[in-house]
Amino acid sequence: MTTTFITGANKGLGHETARRLLALGHTVIVGARDEERGAAAAAELGARFVRIDVTDDASVAAAAADVAVHEGVLDVLINNAGVHGPYGDPAELTGADALAVFDVNVFGAVRTTSAFLPLLRRSADPVVVNVSSGMGSLAITHDPSRIESSVVAPLYTASKAALTMLTTQYAKALKDVRVNAADPGYTATDLNGHSGPQTVTEGTDAIVRLATEGPGAGFGRFVDREGPLDMA
Repeated sequence: MTTTFITGANKGLGHETARRLLALGHTVIVGARDEERGAAAAAELGARFVRIDVTDDASVAAAAADVAVHEGVLDVLINNAGVHGPYGDPAELTGADALAVFDVNVFGAVRTTSAFLPLLRRSADPVVVNVSSGMGSLAITHDPSRIESSVVAPLYTASKAALTMLTTQYAKALKDVRVNAADPGYTATDLNGHSGPQTVTEGTDAIVRLATEGPGAGFGRFVDREGPLDMA
């Protein structure tokens, strides 16, 4: 049985990833900051809920301790929790704005991966999937044929670029853990006011594939539902 922990799993991409992995036979732990919403989502899915606020060291440590007691091992960690932050004119951004976005999208992945690493190392095939974005790719955001090139979201894009680089660095350093990044694509979620043309099922294709591809698959990759993406 594969045990999977998903942060930000009470809605959107995290919730759909949980649903799909449960259907594939995973034991899924729904991680969410809001206890009421997280518990409700877990009950709906038939999963277990563990509260986790990825911006809080104590909360992340407590979540890892909970999994250690109840499951004893973790096979897949999906760092899905994310925030968008302010759009538009960079002149209006503040350092506090930047810290808030990076605290969830980047530092949150660092906290969670570090806390769960001992449990992942108990697995025969440990996997970390970081939910990044093509919005963090220089190549994609400079390609006029891509919708990503028309969006101005300085902090979100910068944080996702950082998360993708973090993925490649962790993949190099953690030889015993398969670490990869997924780009869901422009998917209809709360993050974009449900404006994306993809369904949440389509948006989770890359995440689910990375979580289920099995031993011997590559590491340090950045993929979307069609395949590998340019890291630049």
